[in-house]
Amino acid sequence: MARRGFEQFSAALTQAWSDGSPDLFTAFDRLGKAYLTFAKREPAYYSAMFEAGVPLDADPQLREASERAFAVLRAAAEKLVALMPAKGRPPALMVALHVWSLTHGIASLFSRGDASRRSLPMPPEELLEAAILIYLRGLGLPAP
Repeated sequence: MARRGFEQFSAALTQAWSDGSPDLFTAFDRLGKAYLTFAKREPAYYSAMFEAGVPLDADPQLREASERAFAVLRAAAEKLVALMPAKGRPPALMVALHVWSLTHGIASLFSRGDASRRSLPMPPEELLEAAILIYLRGLGLPAP
């Protein structure tokens, strides 16, 4: 179930990213929203992927599916990092991990639709958009 979840997750992220078109900022925003949408629409897969404690090394196909999903985020981070000032430019992997952590946290805490989750005065998508904007601006990414 976790492997199928990662396969569907990867497909959703790939479609949302769409190789960064029509522009990197729009595509990156879609990527984050696709993550939140998947968590909300596919809670069983999301739980199997991230909460069931299934080790990725238990199945090579599971690891590969997981890596394909993360590769979409990493490719997006690489393109964004390339736009940052060369001096002090962070490693793309670090940016990808930060963005993944932030997105995953918002998805897990606010976007799953569980009645027990804390409510927000704004949609999770807006919370994510604001957080990513603050993060990227802090790294010196120029405005779109």
